Amino acid sequence: MPIERNPCVYILASEPFGTLYIGVTSDLPKRLWQHREGTVPGFTSRYGVQRLVRYELFGTMELAIAREKQLKRWHREWKINLIQSENPDWHDLAPGLGLPPLAPRTRRNGP
Repeated sequence: MPIERNPCVYILASEPFGTLYIGVTSDLPKRLWQHREGTVPGFTSRYGVQRLVRYELFGTMELAIAREKQLKRWHREWKINLIQSENPDWHDLAPGLGLPPLAPRTRRNGP
């Protein structure tokens, strides 16, 4: 049985209006799990970027990669406007894909 692929571009945020990360994958739930568990060291694990705030599905990986490249060239303000156009409260969309909600973040400095 072939593995079902769902090419998509996704945007993660550390918090509302926080650090943003744009990625592309063919298995979004698996990739989100990797980001959350820190199994792949890099930008998202270093900066705590785990909240799924937007994703777009595509018919082919080529189209998804082209969109990822386009979004990465955008100004930060444009990316924020895109997120807010459909997710104005910056809710984590991952629970809608079957992942558990994020644990509340603890503050490093102060109360």
